[in-house]
Amino acid sequence: MKAVPNESELDWVLVVAPFRKDADYIAAFLREQKIEVKAAKADGELADNLSKSPGIIVITHEALSPDVVAKVAEHLSAQPGWSEVPIIILLERTAPIARIRDQLQRAWSGSRLLFYTRPITPLELVNGIQSNLLVRLRQREVRDSIERERELRLELNHRVKNILASVASIFQMTRRGAATVEDLASDFTGRLQALSNVHTAVFEAGGEDVSLSAVVDLTVSPYNSEGVSRIDVNGPDLVISREAGTTIALCLHELITNAIKYGALSQPDGHVEIVWAVAETDCPEFSLNWAEVAGPAVREPSRQGYGTRYVRSALGSLFGTVPDIVFAPEGFRCSVSGPVARISAS
Repeated sequence: MKAVPNESELDWVLVVAPFRKDADYIAAFLREQKIEVKAAKADGELADNLSKSPGIIVITHEALSPDVVAKVAEHLSAQPGWSEVPIIILLERTAPIARIRDQLQRAWSGSRLLFYTRPITPLELVNGIQSNLLVRLRQREVRDSIERERELRLELNHRVKNILASVASIFQMTRRGAATVEDLASDFTGRLQALSNVHTAVFEAGGEDVSLSAVVDLTVSPYNSEGVSRIDVNGPDLVISREAGTTIALCLHELITNAIKYGALSQPDGHVEIVWAVAETDCPEFSLNWAEVAGPAVREPSRQGYGTRYVRSALGSLFGTVPDIVFAPEGFRCSVSGPVARISAS
């Protein structure tokens, strides 16, 4: 069941009634119902009150002068597309209602016109005003929805451009390092999957922030079969930014790919240890360590491949310090550290 709106959420009422103390009378019983109301008893007050954007306008028959009709029409013409201002007209019983309705509908096409004949009971008028205050509230909710949709479209456009730029960059770097078309297809597909995994983690997190543990688990899980853990992961869970999660996931993917081709994961008994930690100091320091165990003897390559270049560049940019990459005989290692603030979601 939908909650009843708070009084503070509802619009206010402008009463335009120049004669017989109608404005004071109407305002008094609306205020008794906790409805905010302002009265315009003279022409000079009308323009000022209209500039304050009333939610509903109540106009008595006597107030329908050409000048008032023109001022209200000017106000309506400036309304945004979502706005349809309710205007309640209080007519004398002997008034030519059909003719007045036709004239006002032409003059005030951007309004929601409602006609009552006097005498009218306070309860009937209050009920009509309260109903239309709710209508006005729904209009504002539509406005808010339109604005949110516009913001989402702009954000989606921005995200898509960033993703396409990332895909193009990954393809170009993969192409330069590929020896065959098959290598290009395989490596490029794997890197796109790593990128997809990060976006999955961000989507499931429901925002710009993402769990580091979720990012790492999504990246390494394809290489850990049931009952056999080839990649051991250990570290506290942290909430990090989407950009940091993307960078870490892509770097881990490159390290895993190299380990499968040349390192510990190329051997049946080989495995990898991924450990991260946070040193609690005045400026908390994050560290991430990759170590390969029980793989073939390691020799430093004569030239750096794509994976090593990317890891060195990406982690260096993310943490502000160049990662330590060691081709130790007993196993390849990579470690990096930097302020937690550089990967923080805040």
